[in-house]
Amino acid sequence: MLHAILGLLAASFAVAWIVTWLVRPLAVKVGFVDRPGGRKAHAQPTPLGGGVAIFLGVALPMLAALLYVHVASPPADTAQIPWRAYWDGIKLQTPLALALLGGAVVMNVMGLVDDIRPLGPVLKLIVQLGVNTAFVMGTDTRVLTLLGTWPSIILSVLWITTVTNAFNFLDNMDGLSAGIAAVSSTAFLIATLYISQWFVAAELALVLGACVGFLCFNFPPASIFMGDSGSLTLGFLLGTITMRATYLPPGAQFANGWWSVFAPVIVLALPLYDLIVVSFLRILHGKSPLVGDTNHFSHRLVARGMSRRTAVLCLYLITAATGAAAIILPALNTTFLAMILFGQTLLILGVVALLEQHPMK
Repeated sequence: MLHAILGLLAASFAVAWIVTWLVRPLAVKVGFVDRPGGRKAHAQPTPLGGGVAIFLGVALPMLAALLYVHVASPPADTAQIPWRAYWDGIKLQTPLALALLGGAVVMNVMGLVDDIRPLGPVLKLIVQLGVNTAFVMGTDTRVLTLLGTWPSIILSVLWITTVTNAFNFLDNMDGLSAGIAAVSSTAFLIATLYISQWFVAAELALVLGACVGFLCFNFPPASIFMGDSGSLTLGFLLGTITMRATYLPPGAQFANGWWSVFAPVIVLALPLYDLIVVSFLRILHGKSPLVGDTNHFSHRLVARGMSRRTAVLCLYLITAATGAAAIILPALNTTFLAMILFGQTLLILGVVALLEQHPMK
């Protein structure tokens, strides 16, 4: 199965790379570009449309794999791989995969429309809540089901919406949102491989491949932007996929590993921290938390004298540090060790908070 997942990752990378390469000159030709001005830091008009490449990088290999499973016979079972069971499992998960792609389509199209003509933050938030609620209730994808049906549904919708907007907020510097998504996907992929959750791992491999393929053109200095169509799609995909894993090793009881459910929060600690802090600052200054500004952590690092590329790499490394901690989390066997790991994450965020102490205009 590992070879199949690596194959999906390679296919996703190839599709995203090719589509980005094709979209870039086409966007310039039709005038679909992001022009400098206001709080935007780039000096030259830059093509948009990278979000389409990210979506297709995930969607096309996934649809091709699902089609293949439904029309082809499974290989003969071996002692290591029960192919028939995997084949049947993938067929069983096909409606969920299509629902995931359906939600991503809505996010991608809404983002594209917003990139052409701003829709306004309130309308986008309403659409997000509608899509996320439909996905959660339609697929019965919920977190912390022990809380009861409706509390679990509300918490699940809020989680997807929060992660979606966290990655939308991160799209404030070349290569930042896609790079953080790639680092986070890598951490989640390793964690799900460790606990043998192959279907979730396959979805994460597709997201990772699409991000890296796009980053070949978006790493600073970027020659194309993803726009809202990319950041909203990535946020929705990671928000929903991370709810599909249990983060418990096979055979483990929840009471003996309850801390594992916090793995997504630890991996995404930096994006969530930035979302909360920036929203708080905007409200504190009498502004809408949904209207963009330059108070993000990345902007403050640049204000301290870092180059934009160095600031982006710094955020990659911070996310990798929290991600590495989350990978270890399912393997811990005592609450004491889990508390140490949680404390380590808070210490990392404490360093981030100290680095943020720079006055902004």
